Amino acid sequence: MLACADAPSTTASASLDAPPPPERVVRDGDLVVVVEGFNAAVAERVRSGGAYASKYGTFHHDDWIGRAFGARARERDGRGFVWLCAPTPELWTKVLEHRTQILYAADISLVCAEMELTPGSVVMESGTGSGSLTHALARCVAPTGRVWTYEFNETRVKAAKEEFALNGISEYVTVTHRDIERDGFPKEMAGRADAVFLDLPGPHKCVGSVARSLRPDGVLCSFSPCIEQVQKTILEMKKHGFADVKTVELLGREYDVEGKRLQRDLSAPLSKATKVGWRKDTKRPRDAPVDDGDDNVMTQHVVTFPRQRLQSHTAYLTFARLVPEPEGWAKTLAERSKNGVGGDLLARAAEVLQRNRRSGRDSPAPRAPKAPNKNMLSNPGEYSD
Repeated sequence: MLACADAPSTTASASLDAPPPPERVVRDGDLVVVVEGFNAAVAERVRSGGAYASKYGTFHHDDWIGRAFGARARERDGRGFVWLCAPTPELWTKVLEHRTQILYAADISLVCAEMELTPGSVVMESGTGSGSLTHALARCVAPTGRVWTYEFNETRVKAAKEEFALNGISEYVTVTHRDIERDGFPKEMAGRADAVFLDLPGPHKCVGSVARSLRPDGVLCSFSPCIEQVQKTILEMKKHGFADVKTVELLGREYDVEGKRLQRDLSAPLSKATKVGWRKDTKRPRDAPVDDGDDNVMTQHVVTFPRQRLQSHTAYLTFARLVPEPEGWAKTLAERSKNGVGGDLLARAAEVLQRNRRSGRDSPAPRAPKAPNKNMLSNPGEYSD
């Protein structure tokens, strides 16, 4: 928690004086992400008497028990080593068993941000699949929120329940066997969800059910690999009162920036300078004098080149916000005015909607301001209870 200079916070000072949290150590039965190198990681369940074998050697689980997460574990003969990492949603996405196509970190980060998930949020997901996104959603809404995820394949439902229990997120996630495209979301979930995520072959079939399940000002996100799915879904969104509709495709790329000593052959034709005239100086020692002749010039250059594209599935993310009716705005006003936030603005927004409808104009409703989130970094004295 950050405190302003003119408003010191006793809470902030107390947290600075508090002892650091205890170090997390590997225990018998824990799940460990064994990192062997770049883009080389494996999930391993630690068992007393067990062993992990790789090209770097054989590592005994008994040597891992009691070690801190993040430690480097060596083979008993000292030749090879691996890193013992605690499982996080990002690492789990890299090592999980693919029962279906999954979302990767690039898409997951945007989904969680655009759906405005915070501790205490209620989010519904249709298309549990391999559970890659579900782990990230559970971390966002914990410890007081809930993830309701639905999957039509019974085998995948059973596997997901076992996986969530082993990974310790069952208290935040409820998995249900249900075909959302055919049956829609359960009636008892009407008006309870802060956000809904769809990863289905026909997301346009579920938009009406989503509109009934979302709270006023809730967010819908649809993940679709084909632009035709996006077009059908957006048409249904507009029919059911959604606004702020936008579609995004993420194509990330990492770059390496390195300093290299290069030798340019000035006698080479300019047209071939990038292919023939430039080459790595592999023979000359670094401390050797530079040849100042007319034929070659040694210079130090910073070279930038793409490493590889980020691991992400080529698909489209469509986001939309449910615009409530004037009566819905009044209900939202009553709920949020209890906190003394946004009352006047919400009242004016409802009046504008009613006036526009009487005059025959159909304009989207302004977005309702959200109550301040006490879990975010802010001035502790500004929203003190």
